[in-house]
Amino acid sequence: MISPLRVCLAFALLWLLLPVLAFATSFTGKVVQISDGDTIQVLRDGRAEKVRLAGIDCPELNQPYGQAAKRFVLQIAAQRTVTVQVVTTDRYGRTVGEVVLPDGRSLNQELVRAGYAWWYRKYSDDAVLEALEAEAGGARRGLWEEMDPVPPWEWRRMQRNV
Repeated sequence: MISPLRVCLAFALLWLLLPVLAFATSFTGKVVQISDGDTIQVLRDGRAEKVRLAGIDCPELNQPYGQAAKRFVLQIAAQRTVTVQVVTTDRYGRTVGEVVLPDGRSLNQELVRAGYAWWYRKYSDDAVLEALEAEAGGARRGLWEEMDPVPPWEWRRMQRNV
């Protein structure tokens, strides 16, 4: 007979792990569309799933370096099979995650390293992204060639106020 204590411990452990298990998912699929630098679509179970890259924010398409960020993603990710490590779902219903390229590199990190994305401090405490942004800024790569680049969250706010 199973003791009531063991049953309680098992339920307590399950209750503690449930939030971790809910977000500890990943899936693999082909990148079938690039919306912009930080939003792609990946095939999952035969349908395209919109994926927002976690921890970063690329310039908007109509912002300086927005088209360059999209071209960068097209060059290194389009039609390739990637692994999406799901972090959460955002308020728009998009999957938010880290996208791992076939060679093991993180697409999220590569965008920041190349100077085509900001580390999105508001939603991420990722020290690697922080360091990559500082490195890209110091080397004046990508959007950091500009004297005073405008972060996309400020750009969007300015566009709403026009």
